[in-house]
Amino acid sequence: MFICVICGAKRKDMTLYPKLILDALATVRYPGTGKNLVEADMVADNIRIDGMSVSFSLTFEKPTDPFMKSMVKAAETAIHTYVSPEVQVTITTESRQAARPEPGKMLPQVKNVIAVSSGKGGVGKSTVAANLAVALAKLGYKVGLLDADIFGPSVPKMFQVEDARPYAELIDGRDLIVPIEKYGIKLLSIGFFVDPDQATLWRGAMASNALKQLVGDANWGELDYFVLDTPPGTSDIHLTLVQTLAITGAVIVSTPQQVALADARKGINMYTNDKVNVPILGLVENMSWFTPAELPENKYYLFGKEGAKQLAEQMNVPLLGQIPIVQSICENGDKGTPAALDENSITGRAFLELAENVVKQTELRNAGQAPTQVVELKK
Repeated sequence: MFICVICGAKRKDMTLYPKLILDALATVRYPGTGKNLVEADMVADNIRIDGMSVSFSLTFEKPTDPFMKSMVKAAETAIHTYVSPEVQVTITTESRQAARPEPGKMLPQVKNVIAVSSGKGGVGKSTVAANLAVALAKLGYKVGLLDADIFGPSVPKMFQVEDARPYAELIDGRDLIVPIEKYGIKLLSIGFFVDPDQATLWRGAMASNALKQLVGDANWGELDYFVLDTPPGTSDIHLTLVQTLAITGAVIVSTPQQVALADARKGINMYTNDKVNVPILGLVENMSWFTPAELPENKYYLFGKEGAKQLAEQMNVPLLGQIPIVQSICENGDKGTPAALDENSITGRAFLELAENVVKQTELRNAGQAPTQVVELKK
């Protein structure tokens, strides 16, 4: 004998019908709106009943809805609780918006993806990435810059767009984030979405998912160069990038100091090992020497001389540029006016030369090597 929990009626046998199922689903509330599944119009009009079996779909706004799994489980539990535990429930999910493209198929309008990396922090990687993007734009290329340093974003500060808040617009059936534009460059950073005064305390999976959204759920459009400012060292974020994007090549930043060079070797190895196989476009030696503004011809080698140049020769990779320390490079970064904007300054000319060398090495790489493949997950 079955007892209907909703109406309290006792029956020797039970016949399922759609309203009985809908009444049970009306007891489940969707956290995103506070409405129940029926009120929220989340139960698709495809309920199928065959004896004691029922199947239907739940419709979500996005295929990445964080409540999807819990709602499916809650709906199944509601039917077992308010109808009968004997009911065999099959629930599928669908979404109103199109799904994010698969890894390797993202950003079809982007010609070259350049990862700017460093073996350790403090070598000026973000400064190099920002100024490289600016210099490429000054050369006439369409450029995007993604601040992939999830735990230490600096792009908003370096471009003076800390108060910017990107919005989403519906494009081809998907809500896509519209990047901020400054100096002719499209910019996105996790720094636009978090409190700048609070530490970002995220586990690896959460950080990786945030990065995938910035890559795959944004309207980057047509780009000649998509520059990635990656976190220092080697981490989950680097693995996420090579599993998500076909990276054209990597630019490794180091100072001439021996301890930095040792970590730069590890950075090179991370990209060139057989499992990743991303070409190295070259090395950038940052803080090569100090030049005081009042004595522009003088060079003081504070961290050693030509260490990155020697490493480039040993590793058989190009030296893309040597960037001197000038007081203005720090001041410009803090003011949000990258040094590369001024072509007449010492550092501006150095970054322009760097950009020209990156373009040259990218063209040589594309002419002589097959396109990079995304790293496949081993299950």
